Amino acid sequence: SPRPPLLHVPGKPRVGLKMAAVFTELPPVGIRGLGPAFAHCSSDLYPEWLRQEVSTGTTIMAVEFDGGVVIGADSRTTTGSYIANRVTDKLTPIHDLIFCCRSGSAADTQAIADAVAYQLGFHSIELDELPLVQTAGNLFKDMCYKYREELMAGIIVAGWDKRKGGQVYTVPMGGMIVRQPFSIGGSGSTYIYGYVDSSYKPGMTKEQCLDFTANALALAMDRDGSSGGVIRLAAVTEKGVDRKVISGRQLPKFSSA
Repeated sequence: SPRPPLLHVPGKPRVGLKMAAVFTELPPVGIRGLGPAFAHCSSDLYPEWLRQEVSTGTTIMAVEFDGGVVIGADSRTTTGSYIANRVTDKLTPIHDLIFCCRSGSAADTQAIADAVAYQLGFHSIELDELPLVQTAGNLFKDMCYKYREELMAGIIVAGWDKRKGGQVYTVPMGGMIVRQPFSIGGSGSTYIYGYVDSSYKPGMTKEQCLDFTANALALAMDRDGSSGGVIRLAAVTEKGVDRKVISGRQLPKFSSA
């Protein structure tokens, strides 16, 4: 018998009519990019988390100390109100002693981090030495600014280099860059501005910065529905990276509720 005709949408693989019929039953997230032919599909029967973008709605933080930086983040990734991943690692290595903390769209921030790590790796090979933290921050800034209309990404870049020691750079949505002694970001950060402003003191030790970061993240996770899971911490110094995880049962407690 003759083969059934194939449906063709420009730029997409050809599919049989039976498969095309299946497409019309899928929620929009499953057929994104197929074009206006499928714009009429109904999504009323599908839960919200199938239709929402995967987001690292989150709390991220970084603090400078003499000799390095402390970075930290929660571990919750959401699609709408659905928790897609409760143990995400949002502390992304960009180079040996340079990390970034990601907030915004999970896909966007992963793509940017991969691209910057790729470029920074080549830059390091050309220099035959470890790259500067500011160079990594500028690469993030350039990409976030160039694609500011398409991307949803808020980045904190932190690390150590031999020129300036420990550094923290904030790259918010839109592509600005600014160095700060400490930085917070993500949806949970709005709950802890008062705490960090009152608790931060210049010249804190590594241990004090670890406690400061853990307490701030725990407070944000307690209030923000998009933040939760475990706390991941890392201290970056000339000697390397010392990572730590605080599980849910070990989180600092601030209320009896």
